[in-house]
Amino acid sequence: LARYREVHYQNILYIVFKLMGFHTEVEYRTSRGRVDLVLKTADYIYVMEFKLDGTAEEAMRQIEEKGYAAPFAADGRKVIKVGVNFSEETRSIDKWIIKM
Repeated sequence: LARYREVHYQNILYIVFKLMGFHTEVEYRTSRGRVDLVLKTADYIYVMEFKLDGTAEEAMRQIEEKGYAAPFAADGRKVIKVGVNFSEETRSIDKWIIKM
């Protein structure tokens, strides 16, 4: 049930980024798992992992441990990793971490 609620936030961000005209993919498959959201702009690729009532540190650790940014290393655009924690209590972003 927690994963289902996490997907709610994932879908909201997907819709917002798509409406803004960005190339956006959810559940991007890699050999070691699935990235929650990948956002591509002309200059950057954002690799995002979400947690619900967890921590932004857990999300970033998952990006690092599973090598989610690796498939984009040869792309030429700058890859930015984003770990996000959503709070069910406040229904908003609790904390995020960005690593370049």
